[in-house]
Amino acid sequence: MSSVDTQDDYDKLSPEEREIRDKADRQREADEQAALPYSWKQSLQDVDIVVPVPKGTRARELSVLIAKKHLSVGLKGNDPIMAGELCQDVKIEESTWTLEDQSSVELHLEKVNKMQWWENVLTHHPKVDTKKIQPENSKLSDLDGETRGMVEKMMFDNQQKQLGKPTSDEIKKQEALRKFQLAHPELDFSKAKIS
Repeated sequence: MSSVDTQDDYDKLSPEEREIRDKADRQREADEQAALPYSWKQSLQDVDIVVPVPKGTRARELSVLIAKKHLSVGLKGNDPIMAGELCQDVKIEESTWTLEDQSSVELHLEKVNKMQWWENVLTHHPKVDTKKIQPENSKLSDLDGETRGMVEKMMFDNQQKQLGKPTSDEIKKQEALRKFQLAHPELDFSKAKIS
């Protein structure tokens, strides 16, 4: 069955059936993630991973490799605890790892694409539904310039609508019309309906 068929089936469900399906999907996802040899969380900017290691492990006993598209964590001389292709590229120079309390390796991976949620850490591991991610509240200052401008415009327009005032696009149209009228005083706009 394709994901299109699944989506079509989902669209035919009642709100109660959707809630049951969503709850089952979240539980399945949680079970799959809990079975991984690590835990992880993400923001749009980065991914943080915690990999348990035997108590008393020293940093010199670890083998950790962070590459642009590959990650490997393990104990020297043993098979890696986790290894494989990352689902997205990371900035190597801004990604780090530390050994915490001689019992876990904590990795901080800085995303190259800061506008995309990851479905998984390693491509061969179970995926999470990125459409269901509840992001933490972010500050406007966290956003890049273009996105920040777009969000600020949307906020302004929403506030203007609530006050019954013109939105930024309507203000631009009014300004353009005013300039046109000033440039063409010979035209009579008194009976014109402009929307």
